[in-house]
Amino acid sequence: MSTAIRIMQGSFGRVALLDMDKPLVTHAHHHCHILLKASGADSRFTVRGRMQPLTAASAVLVNAWEPHAYTPLDESLRGTVILALYIDCTWLAGIHRQLAVAGHPHFFSQPCVPITPAIRKRADDLAAEMTCQPDIAPARLDQQLSGLAIAVLDPFSEWRNAGSLVRAGLPRAPDARIRRAMGYLQEHITEGIGMDALASRACLSRAHFFALFRKYTSLSPGVYANALRMEAAIGELGYGDRPMAEISHGLGFSAQSHFTRFFRQHLGITPTDYRRKASVLTAAGS
Repeated sequence: MSTAIRIMQGSFGRVALLDMDKPLVTHAHHHCHILLKASGADSRFTVRGRMQPLTAASAVLVNAWEPHAYTPLDESLRGTVILALYIDCTWLAGIHRQLAVAGHPHFFSQPCVPITPAIRKRADDLAAEMTCQPDIAPARLDQQLSGLAIAVLDPFSEWRNAGSLVRAGLPRAPDARIRRAMGYLQEHITEGIGMDALASRACLSRAHFFALFRKYTSLSPGVYANALRMEAAIGELGYGDRPMAEISHGLGFSAQSHFTRFFRQHLGITPTDYRRKASVLTAAGS
């Protein structure tokens, strides 16, 4: 069973050390996503329709809102300890203004890249501290994460070509009907609205709605809605203390067991494990 070793949340987004041995469904995040193997068996993620290896020598990079899934090479093998960075694009822009393009759908041109010695050392140091140090000062974590992020982004992203990236490939603004549907989902994510009802609100047939949604977002409406629901759940678990049953009901699940299954399918661990292992760090220097 997949378990969390440690999770930290803050203005940077999230960093998680996860012992994974079960697959994850296709999902997405609004974060810039960096996946590194810390130890254990080699594994893989599906990104851009192809299996991308996660090994001691290779990292997997996922753009903001890019769909991806986790598939262990062999579930009978021991798990893979993954250092997963979910990096807030606004936080990256605070490091350097050109990193404001981190949310661009082509920020990472390659979904799988070789690990440089600098990346390997920074990743190993961070994983070791997350495993062994009960308290990591916010300033220390901020320094480690920014150093690791830049070690990855400098050779493997388009941040130094920000102007060219934006001019060459500005994301298309969604059709007004899709924008309305996305806004409605954001405002009513706790209601568990069905896709047929959402298509009807957009004044489109289900098939046309799904086709337009995917055209403008590269996601199905269901994957987008699930991403919003997961972020809402993570916010509740990390920053609040409401009982699990209340969180489940508030997110539109008819039973807490359904919420637990949904959470595990998207992150690999249970909501209870997440709450137990997660800690929230205040801004460095505060």
